[in-house]
Amino acid sequence: MNKVVSFLSGALIGAVAGAAAVLLLTPASGAEVQTQARDWFETLWEDARQAADDKRAELESQLASLKSAPPEAARAPKPPTTPA
Repeated sequence: MNKVVSFLSGALIGAVAGAAAVLLLTPASGAEVQTQARDWFETLWEDARQAADDKRAELESQLASLKSAPPEAARAPKPPTTPA
């Protein structure tokens, strides 16, 4: 868990540093950069929302199939009986 938090914080810091560098070094005007950034963020948000909705639908489908399946004990093959 600590590695995940460390990675995510590093990725966030890198993204912020990259965004700052783009804003400082871009030849476009401030209004153009704001429009481009807003469009990029909206596209990113829509893509993330779509991916989340797709994953949710997949997981709900899996859950429904597991709920309708017989219990594990009923599915297990019965051991062969040997004559006594």
